[in-house]
Amino acid sequence: MTAGSEHPPTFVISGPGGVGKGTVVERLLTEVPKLWLSRSWTTRDPRPGEAPDAYHFVTREQFLAHVEADGFLEWVEFLDYLQGTPVPTPPDDHVVILEIDVQGAAQIKAINPDAHLVFVDTPSVDEQERRLRERGDDDDRVAMRLDKAVEERSTANELGCTVVINDDLENTVAELAGLIDAARD
Repeated sequence: MTAGSEHPPTFVISGPGGVGKGTVVERLLTEVPKLWLSRSWTTRDPRPGEAPDAYHFVTREQFLAHVEADGFLEWVEFLDYLQGTPVPTPPDDHVVILEIDVQGAAQIKAINPDAHLVFVDTPSVDEQERRLRERGDDDDRVAMRLDKAVEERSTANELGCTVVINDDLENTVAELAGLIDAARD
C-alpha cells in the first residue's frame, strides 16, 4: 500500500473481447516485478485452447454462493454468463492487476477512486473481428461481442479510462509497464 492509502496501487485492465487483454496481462506479469493478478470467476465454459487457470471456472450455483458470502468486489451478468472479481489478497508491495470488463471497472472506481483504469482496444473494428474469429468465436458470438464493444468503448470514455491501442504487443506491454512504474512513484 502507498502511504495514506487504504488500497494497494490497482490497475483495472478492460477492453472489448478479442483485443488481447489476456495476452497483454500475461506478458506484464512476466516482465514487471511485484504484480499480483486477481483471477476473475466466471460461469462460462473455457474457450478452445484457453489456459485452465485463465479464470476460476465455476458453476452458476457456486458463483451465486460466493456472491451471498460477500466474496466479490464486483460481479455482473455479461452476455449469457456471470463473471466477477473476488476480494483481492495481494502480497505486500504488489500492484494489483484486475482484468475485468468496463462495467466492473466502474464498480472498482466507486470502491477505490485511486484505481487506474486502462482500456485496451484494437486499432479497428475489423481487427477486433479478425481476432475474435481467430480465437474460435462463432458468428453469433462475434456479432454479440462487436455490438457490446460499442457500448464498452462509450463507457470507457465516460469513465476517463486511459486508452491503449494494442496494435503491437511489445509496445502495448511497454506502455502499460510505464504507467505502472509511474504509479509506484
